[in-house]
Amino acid sequence: MKKVTLLLSILISSCANSDKKIAEQIDQLFLSEFRPDQPGAAVLVMKDGKVIFEKGYGIADIATKEKITTETLFNTGSISKTFVSNTILSLADEGKLSLNDSLSKYFHDFKNQKIANRIKIHHLLTHTSGLPDNRRDLLEAVYLLTAKDEENWYPIEQNDSLLFEPGSRFEYSNPAFNGLALIIEKVTKKKWQDVVAEKIFKPSGMTASKITDGAYPENGVAHGYIDVLGEFSERDYGEEPTFAAAGNGGVWSSVKELAKYEMALRNGVFFKKDLVEHSRSIMRYSQWADSVPPFIGYSWFIGKTEDGAKMISHTGTQGGFHADYVSIPEKGVLYVVLCNRPFPREEFRKKVFEIMGVRLQNLVIPK
Repeated sequence: MKKVTLLLSILISSCANSDKKIAEQIDQLFLSEFRPDQPGAAVLVMKDGKVIFEKGYGIADIATKEKITTETLFNTGSISKTFVSNTILSLADEGKLSLNDSLSKYFHDFKNQKIANRIKIHHLLTHTSGLPDNRRDLLEAVYLLTAKDEENWYPIEQNDSLLFEPGSRFEYSNPAFNGLALIIEKVTKKKWQDVVAEKIFKPSGMTASKITDGAYPENGVAHGYIDVLGEFSERDYGEEPTFAAAGNGGVWSSVKELAKYEMALRNGVFFKKDLVEHSRSIMRYSQWADSVPPFIGYSWFIGKTEDGAKMISHTGTQGGFHADYVSIPEKGVLYVVLCNRPFPREEFRKKVFEIMGVRLQNLVIPK
């Protein structure tokens, strides 16, 4: 018995030392990139289901010099899409909608109802609807600085043709998630932001996270910056397009709260675990015609490690905010970084996982 106890003590001590070494190397990696007097990042890493590293780097606000912590709220950019997706799935799990519902059921003003009838909710969730983003002709227009979900979706409803048959190809779509947000409202008769708070934030324990379709929250938040001729220039709401279109990028959260979100997903808090697994698996359409094999779940991007473990990820980019969220449930691993200025996201993702002894394949990071 004493020998067993001794062996267990040695094993536990070895694991603790290994985690400490990993944390030290990750810290050095981020220290090499972010200066304490400049915009920076918050980082959290989980291994074997527990947090082994969390730290803030740099400042959240150049004007006040407020330091970034792991509780600082950042705009998460397109990671927000996963919150819309999971709210849709929660409503489907409750029988309040079907992922096979056509858009024609919810959008009676769609110019071409034949097209609306061919596109299903699951096509919006997987960026495979074929709907052209005809807002691109308007991206320089002033109204896009304040255009909310409905205003961003309205031009999409005017489409009279498709880029491809729904389910046959991938075309990343921001307005698809503005449309999904509006479907949530039509089904629940509530503001979609309130429904996300009710079905995702509250059961996760995400008490500080917020969704805005206007100016950023007032307290404990980072401001976004970009480099302009060697100086940091603020890029927040009212300074960059799309901030007001909350369905595709309106969630503000911290690395601490995103870790709660991930654990709630793994534990089946929002809906059944088999639906969680299905939503975070590659959706394979029989009519797929793209030369690139499918790599998308319900809003999540799916890759794998060299030893075959599933990698689930999403990135976020909006104004001066850049984010990366990578989960490998099989290994109990989560890596989340939220930044308030650009940084070499792909390079850092690879390096962090190499430090943990995990080599990634099929690295999918949408631009």
